[in-house]
Amino acid sequence: MIVSLGTVGTPTIAAQLAVGIEYSHIERPAGLPDDYGVADGTSLKFLSIKAIDGSLVQAALWQPEALSPADATLVVMVHGSGGNYARPPNSSLSGDLSARGFAALAINTRQHDDKRNTDNFFETSRDIDAAVQTAKALGYHSIVLQGHSLGTLQVLFYAATNWDRDIKALVQLSTLGDLPWRSRYPQVQDEEKFRLLSEAALKSARERHEQDIMTLRMRRTATDEEPLTAEHFLTYRAEATAGADGPYWIRRVPRPILMVRSAGDMIVPPFEPYTLLSSAT
Repeated sequence: MIVSLGTVGTPTIAAQLAVGIEYSHIERPAGLPDDYGVADGTSLKFLSIKAIDGSLVQAALWQPEALSPADATLVVMVHGSGGNYARPPNSSLSGDLSARGFAALAINTRQHDDKRNTDNFFETSRDIDAAVQTAKALGYHSIVLQGHSLGTLQVLFYAATNWDRDIKALVQLSTLGDLPWRSRYPQVQDEEKFRLLSEAALKSARERHEQDIMTLRMRRTATDEEPLTAEHFLTYRAEATAGADGPYWIRRVPRPILMVRSAGDMIVPPFEPYTLLSSAT
């Protein structure tokens, strides 16, 4: 929360609120899976959180009933590209962890579901911050950040630039390495197409249309292309401007990091986590 004390030379009697983070409890959202429920000894609540820039973050709060927030560790869960808190792995992990004595605050970031490839990497960090500040307001002071796929890079950036003492550790599931490199070579695999995407994104940014969907699409797989905004391309994919560089941020995280991988991880090639391990401190 930021408080304005007035301009220089203009005395004020009372402090003024400039901007802040707010949260409220809401009813269970429609459309959740029928099996999205609690086990014995746990509770499930739903929150609407307003980030510091006014963006709304929907969240599910799982809590063990036997422990108070002051005595429990809470895991802030950040989904991958186009995901949400009610989809795996966060949907199953939330219930499993709460049954084992951990609280979980699973959030929908501003690139959830059909908002995929439309966000700004640096602004999405505000969603994570809103969740962390809400967790602290609820009484939790032992917090673990968990990211999945694209969310691993968002979590790394937040932890590297916010050395909050209440953040005790990070968990990385299907962790990505250098996303700009990955986007240009394994994903797009076409230098001319990548150049055209870069030029189109820069043109959109110069013309203040960085939040609009571009005409050009980006290759996702051998047969699929997907729409994206200029600000997504420039902050996630373009090497010169993107912040989604895992090896750069991981060495700046002052907390223990658990990287989880199994044979079921079909998204990330086996070598990619090692680019992070070689950079980690």
